[in-house]
Amino acid sequence: MIYANDLFFLLYHLIQTVISRRDVMQNPMNLSSEQRETVSLAPLSRNPSPQDMDQAIRDATLAVDNLGWLKPGDTVFIKPVINSGKPYPATTSPLAVRSMIRLLKEKGAGRVVVGDMSGVGHLDQRPEGCKGSTRKLAKSAGLLHAVLEAGGEWNFFEEAGWESFYEEQPVTGSHWQRGIMLPNVLQEVDHIVSMPRCSRHALLGNTLGIKSVVGYMRYDTRLEYHHAAKSIQEKTAEANTVPTLLQKQRLVITAADKILATLGPDLGHIITPQQGLVIASRSMIAHDLISLAWLIMHWRQAPWLNKQALTDPSSNKFVTNMANRVVTGILGGWKWGFSAQTMENSPLPNIWRDRTLRRAFELMGGIPDIQLQPTQSAISPQLLAELAEIGTLPLDTRAA
Repeated sequence: MIYANDLFFLLYHLIQTVISRRDVMQNPMNLSSEQRETVSLAPLSRNPSPQDMDQAIRDATLAVDNLGWLKPGDTVFIKPVINSGKPYPATTSPLAVRSMIRLLKEKGAGRVVVGDMSGVGHLDQRPEGCKGSTRKLAKSAGLLHAVLEAGGEWNFFEEAGWESFYEEQPVTGSHWQRGIMLPNVLQEVDHIVSMPRCSRHALLGNTLGIKSVVGYMRYDTRLEYHHAAKSIQEKTAEANTVPTLLQKQRLVITAADKILATLGPDLGHIITPQQGLVIASRSMIAHDLISLAWLIMHWRQAPWLNKQALTDPSSNKFVTNMANRVVTGILGGWKWGFSAQTMENSPLPNIWRDRTLRRAFELMGGIPDIQLQPTQSAISPQLLAELAEIGTLPLDTRAA
């Protein structure tokens, strides 16, 4: 038994050496890779029980963050993804959110507020009123009661009205023409925990932690986001640089025991691996780099028919742009839809060609030097090696 454990940790440290080789690689974006970030990986069995999820969320969280920032009585905001009323993995795992609320409460949080605002096609937000309801979608997705039963409270942004948003500016030199309208509740909380899911996306290629920022945006901000589509990927990363998020966001954590491997964000081919993961980091970029590696592994496993133009639209530039024009038209009217800029699609999921991540690397100090931290030896060295391989800058993309 001692020999087996020793072998595991020997292989684990060898894998870490592979990941940390970025210091000897040429960087195609001429960015620093000196910032070391830890990403924890907690194993999850297929169809985990609430107790299994409690343990995985606790292990993954405490492996990267002792929650020292949380003072007794602090208010924590949890940002899930409720872009539709579809169940997990089209939306965030109710079990995972429930477990995080319980952990935060145990560690001293006073209030835990959970909130989001749903996407186009399910909600229509205007200055004069709103059609549709994120609350109803949360109930349909199984999230509404899970949060309340765990002692959390809800804040659905549209319910407070059009004027219940404030404006913040992203980083200087961004592609945004106007400020970003954010819900007032973010000014009332002490800390933010982001809880996305692991999914493909019909327009952006993938939707992980960085992309979940769109759920904060009032619909006029979303109109600019989709209309000026030539820089939609860059604007996604830039929206994460507003002062509130830079100052208050503490943790990003994803339950990924189910993966929406194609299409997205609401429908697609779902893969449920024999062993799932909870992925956590204090760094949004480090989290997304590993979460995207996990998505890529399962996208490769999806049937060929599920990865064609109509079943995985981001693989086809024409279909992607038609879909984005429809979304823009819903947001602003048919004239806005027709005049939307042409966007570049993401034909194949690839970390190093992902424009959202590349812009995030530029904004946040470079490509993180990631330390994978498995919480149990049940995570195989083979899985760690595969994540390391996908997450390591390949030879053919290095600068000459």
